[in-house]
Amino acid sequence: MTATLRIFVSSVQKELEDERLIVQNLVSTDPFLSAHCVPVLYEFEPASPDKALEGCLASLDGCHVYLLIVGVQYGTPVGEMSITHTEYRRAKGRKLPVLAFIKGERQVPREAGTVALLAELDADGLKYKRFGNVIELQKEVRAALVKLLRDRFGIAPTSDENEIAEQTIEATSAFESRPLDRVRWRDLDLDMARRLIAAAEQRKPDELSMEDLLAGAALRGLVWHEPASGEHYATAAGIVMLARDPSAVFPQCRILADAYRGAEPDGNPRDHEDIRGPMPLAIERAIEFIDRNTRHPMRIVGLDRVRLDEYPVDGLREALVNAAAHRQYEDAGRKILLEVFADRVVLSSPGLPPKPITLASLRKGKYRPCSRNPVLAQCLSWFHRIEERGSGFRRMRDQMLDHGLDQPLLGTDTGYFQITFPGPGENIERLRVPQGRRLVTPAVEAQLNERQRKILAHALKSGSVTTGWCMEMLGVVRDTAHRDLVGLVELDLLVRKGSGRGARYVPKEGGSA
Repeated sequence: MTATLRIFVSSVQKELEDERLIVQNLVSTDPFLSAHCVPVLYEFEPASPDKALEGCLASLDGCHVYLLIVGVQYGTPVGEMSITHTEYRRAKGRKLPVLAFIKGERQVPREAGTVALLAELDADGLKYKRFGNVIELQKEVRAALVKLLRDRFGIAPTSDENEIAEQTIEATSAFESRPLDRVRWRDLDLDMARRLIAAAEQRKPDELSMEDLLAGAALRGLVWHEPASGEHYATAAGIVMLARDPSAVFPQCRILADAYRGAEPDGNPRDHEDIRGPMPLAIERAIEFIDRNTRHPMRIVGLDRVRLDEYPVDGLREALVNAAAHRQYEDAGRKILLEVFADRVVLSSPGLPPKPITLASLRKGKYRPCSRNPVLAQCLSWFHRIEERGSGFRRMRDQMLDHGLDQPLLGTDTGYFQITFPGPGENIERLRVPQGRRLVTPAVEAQLNERQRKILAHALKSGSVTTGWCMEMLGVVRDTAHRDLVGLVELDLLVRKGSGRGARYVPKEGGSA
């Protein structure tokens, strides 16, 4: 197969909005399906029924598979049939593969038009599947698409992909796909949306039009279309990711951060922040909170003076992303808790790991990834450029060990899942300089003469250097010493403080790029 299969999702929009979004999210986030399929929902339906029908059919004509979901309602007729019924006839006429899913058992009372549509499916000899909830729907849809890809194109998922899909479907929360009418598309943080869609599509942010943003957000399950008003609204996932203050709708969408002076909590933390905002920004603000409440010793390495972090920033960010992506959002009374102590950082996320993941499997690093909130997990991974799906805890462990610290501790406390990052304590010297943190790059170092290397080394060790020191210790005249020092300033390695014979030169904070 050389092209991606476009899957047209057809249903009565208002009655089956949850199911439509669930199917869209499944196809977009499943590791196997997302590599070979793209869901198509007609999200830009105009107000006029006739024009809506034309648009739907034009969109359907550009697709390869017709996926039909039938509930109780038939939909508003346009001419003799509803739009959904007309779409089915069009797909049948174009000989597209038809995958049909019926909500509820046969005895469920349905509108007359729906009964007629089901009778037509029977007369056409179409084999369809029934489902009772969104978990069953996801399983049936995935099985049908996997069979189609295998039978027609010889493509099949690996056993790992099947296991990941099964566990994710079982763990999936209905929270993130809820089509709410609380926050309109135009009231979201559109700059955040631009950054997210650009990262997801590997495009430059300024290349994206407003239409691109809306289409990208709709494709990823962050917005939905309300046909009656013509408005686009954020789904629950869209509110968490893109609302300027998600906690105005979901009070649980906050990170409560406290920094304590000692190793135990007390009633008077030295710093506190109630972090609110689009979740990607909230995570970065949490990183900044840790940064300002932890130590940053300077380490001299060769011709470098390196500012170290007490904890590996990438490991902390990974933990925060996991907390936001996998927490139990149905628990509206609890927030993510971030606690910075003198000897550790503790992150607590509401809800225990979804089954079948256990603390034992996490500690061993032997588990298959699954998420309660796959849309949020995928969007946050794009935004924070976190890859290797499902290996987050292994990466956190490696990052802590590489930093010279003990590995994170995983546990639970009163319904919270906790990650504890042990710090260096009094032994700050155990911290290691991360690879790739050389401030004086080889290209810059190659431009230094031997005298300048000695000057820079002395400035790093003592904190400053003067023209007089260069003349005395290097045996050079004032003009030579001045020329060497000016060269180091021009290379952005030293900064001149003062003037005349009292001038001194200090290392540039942060060093050369």
